[in-house]
Amino acid sequence: MEYELYIDVFFLENFMMDHLLLLLVGRILKSSATPGRTALGALAGSALFCAAVAAPLPCPVIKFFVFHAGISTAMLRLALRVPWGRQMARALGILYGAGFLLGGILSSLSQYRAFVEVGSLFFALAVGSYYAASGILWLLSLAGRRARCRRTADLYWEGRHLQVPAVIDTGNALTDPVSGEPVSILERTAAEELFGGQLPEGLRFIPYRSVGKKEGVLPAVRLGRLCVSGEGEQWTEGPLVGISDEDLSSDGTYRMLLHPDL
Repeated sequence: MEYELYIDVFFLENFMMDHLLLLLVGRILKSSATPGRTALGALAGSALFCAAVAAPLPCPVIKFFVFHAGISTAMLRLALRVPWGRQMARALGILYGAGFLLGGILSSLSQYRAFVEVGSLFFALAVGSYYAASGILWLLSLAGRRARCRRTADLYWEGRHLQVPAVIDTGNALTDPVSGEPVSILERTAAEELFGGQLPEGLRFIPYRSVGKKEGVLPAVRLGRLCVSGEGEQWTEGPLVGISDEDLSSDGTYRMLLHPDL
């Protein structure tokens, strides 16, 4: 069986896919590579791939090494300047993972196979697949960051104890304007459980600003102690905790927002 290969179309398609893959890997690795350098790496990878296909390489092991190790490594070195060693191994894993993701999105469009064979539509679908893959990776990254920020908070006040699920809120910059102490935020329902049904006396009020509300004041209480566990345990004596009238999460996955400076 013979196949007719149009090397110019083959080169352009490989250049397009290599460029998109390198852009995805660069985003995951947070590389500072410029778009021009990424394009140069994709150009070199496509040229090397075409040369390897055209070259008579009889041994399948040699072909596998050239295609999946040599060319991929050369692209990563040239485009993203990935150093040798463990970082290169990690980058290769990410490259092939992104390749499977991008290929899976493209294969899901197989019902349009008759149209995808048209060059311009192939490139349009490839770009669309790149943005879809970017969105998926962003959601996975967001979920990973949230998982890493999950904690368990043990609150102590006048002999009472309450344990609540919490998250470290990196966007929380709330502080006491007098002392400058960081202020975490607790749901009112959780606060009432800790304080025995009602808020204690001696509240202080912390001014704040939030999205959708220009300004307001938040009642705050100084607890006895706070233990945050998740990656080890961290104890804080006498922390300030603001009381929110609204639920902090719609599904109850967390009931307290921890200040990042605790």
